[in-house]
Amino acid sequence: MVEQIENDQNTLDNPTNDNPTPLPPTLSKNAQKKLLKQQKYEEKKAQKKAAIKEQKQREGERKRREWDEKLANVSEEEKLKLIESRRELRKERMGKRSEEREKKIERLMRAKEEGQKIVIDLEFSDLMNPSEINSLVQQIMYCYAVNGRCTSPAHLWLTGCGGEMHAPLLRIPGFEKWLIEKKNRSYIEALQDQKENLVYLTADAETVVDELDPKKIYIIGGLVDRNRWKGITMKKANDQGIQTAKLPIGSYLKMSSSQVLLALSTYYLVEFDLSRCFAS
Repeated sequence: MVEQIENDQNTLDNPTNDNPTPLPPTLSKNAQKKLLKQQKYEEKKAQKKAAIKEQKQREGERKRREWDEKLANVSEEEKLKLIESRRELRKERMGKRSEEREKKIERLMRAKEEGQKIVIDLEFSDLMNPSEINSLVQQIMYCYAVNGRCTSPAHLWLTGCGGEMHAPLLRIPGFEKWLIEKKNRSYIEALQDQKENLVYLTADAETVVDELDPKKIYIIGGLVDRNRWKGITMKKANDQGIQTAKLPIGSYLKMSSSQVLLALSTYYLVEFDLSRCFAS
């Protein structure tokens, strides 16, 4: 598993894909078998998700029926008390959610000044089909959600948001209100005054990142490539004259679990569930 993760460090690999991509003719038989296995896994995952959704709907209907029956079997006075009690409970829950949202906003606002800068490079849309772009967007949503739950979140950047990425990103519910940096320009243009601090994370790099440097801006390739474009991020970084590095996955990291989470949540969360990582 560790070897697989290290090989996929320069991509945000595909979490779900309801429309499997045709097998690239350049893949070896072994690679094709692995890809087919992954596609079958994704199909089962989608079916499981649909089953869970249906189960939740049935559960909701059951609770509504029970509530209606409960009200029908009590006096008018007791009915009013039950309704008021339920209303107060909902109000309390909404208050807690509002408080959590406010705390999340505070953390993300503070991250703009203090958080580790992590950039997702979205300039690879021309190399992906619509299904893969959708998969990438789903991963970005997941990364934002995970980062927002961190006690010390990263300050996330999306660069190259124009072109084919523009419309899919705008379809994300609430995307316009996300507390991150969203740039249509490339990271080289958006961060040209900090070029010396840019570090592209790629499995092909020789330098290993043993400890996060708060002054550095780590870049992740937003490419659902199925290994069709090996070495592309390394070449891009070299052509641009910026630093490259890779993470020592499987080795001891001189970071707290929250630091690892915020750094890696935008890295390969879908292919490798971090909750399993910390549990193992």
